[in-house]
Order: sequence, then structure tokens, then C-alpha cells
Amino acid sequence: MPGRHRIGKTFRFEAAHSLPDLSEGHQCARMHGHSYAVEFVLTADRLVPPGFVTDFGELAPVKKLIDSTLDHRVLNDVLSVAPTSENLAAWLASWFVEHVEPSLPGRLVSVRVSETASSWAEFVLEER
Repeated sequence: MPGRHRIGKTFRFEAAHSLPDLSEGHQCARMHGHSYAVEFVLTADRLVPPGFVTDFGELAPVKKLIDSTLDHRVLNDVLSVAPTSENLAAWLASWFVEHVEPSLPGRLVSVRVSETASSWAEFVLEER
């Protein structure tokens, strides 16, 4: 049957940020924190034995990056752009493609960042 397999892996971390370029009085202009969830979605043209897009264990470098760089940090100090969920998703996607993807059988499709249970931003990579 025609189709494509996709897998997703979610990582969680706590961090703070502010968006000082917002108008005075906007709640997000003040320093505040979130319990972030970040989902990486991968696909592959064919499965590798025993039937994986990518073994979830091969995503361990993502956990290491999140724990060492993002968790319990002020994102304004980590990112060179405004620490919005949109920018964070693009930053994580770029890092993944450079540092993790070359050693995987699968390829990254998207990164979704949630600041709350009801809101998210997603960076979708161009078809490659």
C-alpha cells in the first residue's frame, strides 16, 4: 500500500524567557516560565531492520542537548533570536539536521514546540 511511515519523540524541559519587544503591559514581555514539550517527527523512504524509521535510542543526543542547553535556563541567554516557540522550533530543527540526522536512517520532518498543553508552534522542513 502506498504511504510513508513517520515516528515522533517528545522531550520535556523547564525554562524561562521574556519577549521584551512586545508592547508594554503584554504578559509575555515579562520574564516567565513554561513547561516545554518538544516533539521531533521523522520519516524514511523504507524501514530498517527490524522495521524502524529510526531507533528511538538514536535520538539520545537530543535529550543531551536539551538537558545541557535548555533545561532550567533563560532562553533569552541561549538563542540569538527572540525566544519564541517558532524560533525555538527552527533552532532545534537546524541543530538536529546538522548534528544528529547524518547518522540516522530517517530524516527530520518537523519540530513542534509546546509552551502549554493547548498551544504549539511547528517548524516543518522543506521536502528533501
